[in-house]
Amino acid sequence: MTTLHDFSAAALDGTTRDLADYAGNVVLVVNTASRCGLTPQFEGLEALYRELAPAGLVVLGFPCNQFAGQEPGSAEEIGEFCTRNYGVTFPMFARIDVNGRNADPIYRWLKSQTRSITGGAIKWNFTKFLVGRDGRVIARFSPTTEPAALAAEIRDALAA
Repeated sequence: MTTLHDFSAAALDGTTRDLADYAGNVVLVVNTASRCGLTPQFEGLEALYRELAPAGLVVLGFPCNQFAGQEPGSAEEIGEFCTRNYGVTFPMFARIDVNGRNADPIYRWLKSQTRSITGGAIKWNFTKFLVGRDGRVIARFSPTTEPAALAAEIRDALAA
């Protein structure tokens, strides 16, 4: 059975990261954008990461420009924006597509694991996927779900 640990992704710095490096951690995967009305969620994502990383949480940000062109910058611009405006320290990856013919394999897999819940397609920026320590998807959350609202479910996953 395929898990998150079977994938790799390009980081903002251009290096390839093997997601198996996060095996044993609870992972929150989020498609992000720096020019979206939901962009302030970076603050909440960073707060979750700082609070729960010692217990094993990792947040992975995947910038996407598919929704109203809200992530047009270069990798360097994205990284600088996230650090300067929200103090982001969690891993950020290179910009990807989450829907359509060119959807990144990670997102094709994530959507396939939650299709019955949501119909499949990512509807907007800041859709969140909670992945257990075993690399399997536990839950999918809508873009408007604030990061703080995920804390109890993340703690449950960390305790499992």
